[in-house]
Amino acid sequence: MDAAIKQFETCFGRSPQLAAAAPGRINLMGDHVDYCGGFVLPMAIDRETVAIGSPRNDSSIEVFSTFHQQRCLLDRNRTAQTPGAANWAAYIRGVVVLMEEAGIPVPGFSLLIDSNVPLGAGLSSSAALEVAVATFLEALTGQILDPWFKAKLCQKAEHEFAGVPCGLMDQMASVFGQAGKILLFDCDRQILELHEFPVDHVSVLALDTGVRHALGASEYPRRRADCERAAALLGLSSLRHATRELLDANKHELGQTIYRRASHVVFENERTRLTADALGKRDWSACHRLMAESHRSLRDDFEVSCAELDAVVEVAAEIGLDGGVYGCRMTGGGFGGSCIALVDPKRQEQIIRTLDHGYSRLTGRQLNVLVTQPGPGARRLF
Repeated sequence: MDAAIKQFETCFGRSPQLAAAAPGRINLMGDHVDYCGGFVLPMAIDRETVAIGSPRNDSSIEVFSTFHQQRCLLDRNRTAQTPGAANWAAYIRGVVVLMEEAGIPVPGFSLLIDSNVPLGAGLSSSAALEVAVATFLEALTGQILDPWFKAKLCQKAEHEFAGVPCGLMDQMASVFGQAGKILLFDCDRQILELHEFPVDHVSVLALDTGVRHALGASEYPRRRADCERAAALLGLSSLRHATRELLDANKHELGQTIYRRASHVVFENERTRLTADALGKRDWSACHRLMAESHRSLRDDFEVSCAELDAVVEVAAEIGLDGGVYGCRMTGGGFGGSCIALVDPKRQEQIIRTLDHGYSRLTGRQLNVLVTQPGPGARRLF
């Protein structure tokens, strides 16, 4: 925060008056099911994006990103910038435009964005940015949004201004996260349950492969379209309502690819609820099995893994449950990004060294490891 304040003063020639923060998230179980109305099990991480700024005397909106080392003026006109231009400013502009469309006038402001949420690592840096900006605008306008409305507004900004048809999980986790808690979220009924996370008994490792495959940008919408097609062929509003029996009875009509996509969603929903229960009971054997099943499903049925993610999971499997790895799987959208591992805190350092060495052996790359625990959700800082 001290560095961000100094940089704001250097950039804008005055002191900031307002600051807000919002965390990234990591998903323990339930990937590619949120847009199908499924169950997800995310947690806010203890890495955040900070939006720090001051009101202006005119209507201009000027923003500086420390990560990109770029400064820009935002246009409030919805059609001023082509939707789908997924640059960092598009996310901010989307939140501003949607706030005004919701009837909340947004005055001019100067804003600096700083973050320690890794970009492109599957830890939802985009949701952290959107939610941090929305929380800053609450302070700027004096209008406190309903938390659900805020999450949905940020999701809509990502849909309409960044061109990413994401589910609600990322924004919801950034808004509602709590220290020491994981969130079991029913995306269909929009019911949120907070569960205690056994922080004294397990460490969470975000294992960033350092790989960013461009394929993910085009394949994500295709996977969502596959799931929507599966639901339509089954006569359902979403795959949330599908069952194993219904899938098997319609396997021929669905076709091999759509059947595999739908199978992932149905079984991943089951795994998510079982994982929440296993963590509560500290049943590490069940966690290990469920996370392994999830990765295989994402790799084989949903086809969103890649060689580097598979390499991390392979090395974690070699360490095994007896070696202190309670489970490992890819997390996030896939095609690169990160894996998540749950490990014994007492053996954490040795496990990290083994994972890094094994990953380097298999890929020639270095593994970037972030050790995290459930952190607080979005909030105003001053």
